[in-house]
Amino acid sequence: MAVAVPPGGAGGSGWAWRPVGRDALLARGFHSCTELRGQFYLVGGLLAGGAREPSSDTVAFDPAGGQAVRVGAPGGPRRSHHDAAPVGGRWLCVVGGWDGSRRLATVAALDAERGVWEAWTAAPGNCPPAGLSSHTCTRLSDRELWVAGREGGTRTQRRYGSIYMLRLDPGARTYCYKEEGCHTASRSGHCAALLQTPGPNPGHQLLLFGGCKSAEPEVAGNWSHGKIKAFLLPQGGTTCCPSFNGTACKACEQWTGVPAGAPGTTASLVFCGGALCCAIWWRNSDQS
Repeated sequence: MAVAVPPGGAGGSGWAWRPVGRDALLARGFHSCTELRGQFYLVGGLLAGGAREPSSDTVAFDPAGGQAVRVGAPGGPRRSHHDAAPVGGRWLCVVGGWDGSRRLATVAALDAERGVWEAWTAAPGNCPPAGLSSHTCTRLSDRELWVAGREGGTRTQRRYGSIYMLRLDPGARTYCYKEEGCHTASRSGHCAALLQTPGPNPGHQLLLFGGCKSAEPEVAGNWSHGKIKAFLLPQGGTTCCPSFNGTACKACEQWTGVPAGAPGTTASLVFCGGALCCAIWWRNSDQS
């Protein structure tokens, strides 16, 4: 595992990569790597070249100490080609993926407080995809994920790809898919990035990169000004969060102007000039 050091951070004029950890537990492919509570959680994947059966193990990597340890939480999902997202500063939600025999659209969650895996259930009205693999889950709020990419087998992916809103309810341990009216090019193994659009009233758009024959990124979602808000705090000072536990970011929220009592406000880990800083995200429930 390595971190990119920006210009000036490594004493030069260009970007440079600096290794921060090396461990056999990190050697895997088609897994997920998600930040939760200041650690990176690697879930599942294929552990060797030519492997067909996905792993069910979970590894936690501490970027500060450069140490990787296997998480002893029972009931880990056997998955590869999945994606994952943090929820509520407590749960690591694994969405879809290949279990060794079929593609799934289910949600499994690691409860970081209790150290156990939970199989969440579908809520009434759930309209799931046929099965997901090599897709992306982009976090729009603490309970909403934007799911894009391969659904079902290759024959269903020749024309276009569907987009789903996945709503999560940690209290009830449920999830609910809703297919959106827009579609994308058929793609898998791609990357997604939520970017701010320029202008006097900037909004946000979700771009998909790669995963199909097109060399151009594709817009997979648009949100108007104020629907999604993101703030990156400057390096150093009292505004950076030391613990990412959902309660240590009050100073961060005040600094960035997050409304008091804003629902779904969370903290996430980012690298800022080689230091760990805090990013505050919250989102209104409706999309433009």
